[in-house]
Amino acid sequence: MTPTAFSPSFPSVCPTGLPDNDLVLLAHGGGGRLSRRLIESLIVPAFDNELLRMLHDGAVAPFPGGRLAFTTDSYVVRPLEFPGGDIGTLAVNGTINDLACCGATPLYLSCAFILEEGLPLSTFERILHSMKESAAAAGVPIITGDTKVVDQGKGDGLYVNTAGIGLVRPGTAIGPKSIGQGDAVLLSGDIGRHGMAVMAVREGLEFESGLTSDCAPLHRLVGDLLDSGVDVHCLRDLTRGGLAAALVEIAESAGRRLEVNEHHLPVTPSVRGACELLGLDPLHVACEGRLVAFVPEAQAESALAIMRRHECARQATRIGRVGSPGPGQVVLRTTLGTGRLLDLPLTEPLPRIC
Repeated sequence: MTPTAFSPSFPSVCPTGLPDNDLVLLAHGGGGRLSRRLIESLIVPAFDNELLRMLHDGAVAPFPGGRLAFTTDSYVVRPLEFPGGDIGTLAVNGTINDLACCGATPLYLSCAFILEEGLPLSTFERILHSMKESAAAAGVPIITGDTKVVDQGKGDGLYVNTAGIGLVRPGTAIGPKSIGQGDAVLLSGDIGRHGMAVMAVREGLEFESGLTSDCAPLHRLVGDLLDSGVDVHCLRDLTRGGLAAALVEIAESAGRRLEVNEHHLPVTPSVRGACELLGLDPLHVACEGRLVAFVPEAQAESALAIMRRHECARQATRIGRVGSPGPGQVVLRTTLGTGRLLDLPLTEPLPRIC
């Protein structure tokens, strides 16, 4: 279950003990420590069951003849269109990637549109076309959906919700609890490009080399890893909160110390420059076509070779290792040789980018 934004229309006395001002902050950001607290202390208890408690990219449930992965996500990106994609490509690829990171082969998608009165039909047609093209390229059809219209000024143009189902490959147990001491931490490519591509349009920034989103489906990459026999212990795509959030959440869920080398993190000059202008850390900026993989050290080089066969993972690299059990922490070894703890920001530093 990916942290997401919820309306602040809760009662003034919140059973979680979260003060009202915390809930207002959550309305303006989609992730971070406050959102995780809300999910764990209010939403999970409300719907409590064994499958929900896993809090992974999707639920994995028993199914006749195997296991089924099921995921859903909502997309509220602003602007609706940006270099390298739009809200439609995000919705299709994001849902496919959540299924892939459960170790599942995506089968089918649904989509639901919340349209604001006055949205130009030409805009909606472009987004429908991009969703059609993205689903066809991934080989995962959209087979059902829904449409609602809200009053002008109430919907910010267009919101999209997608859900997906897939079959989990036999014998896989992908999740934070499966990682072990000494595992290699692999990153599939450069970080921060999606978030900064959206922010560059929003803030009117221009860069000589340009910034385009890294939005891409990852299920074929994951499928090749699993088909090759690599013992993949955990996968996570780097959406809200970026690489830092993914690593911190995995470390805390696994009860493991993760050690990451800053020198090995690929960041393009354009992303680094945009982050410096906006006072942001690339580690906390969302990606939409990147993942981290935890594999046994002995299989790390084989896994990297397989990942690099894919266009979305040409720059795949090893960024760290799994340490001993204990308090879940992520230690970043900086280029100066010092160490600092990574943590989730209080709120999402870049709202409305996915």
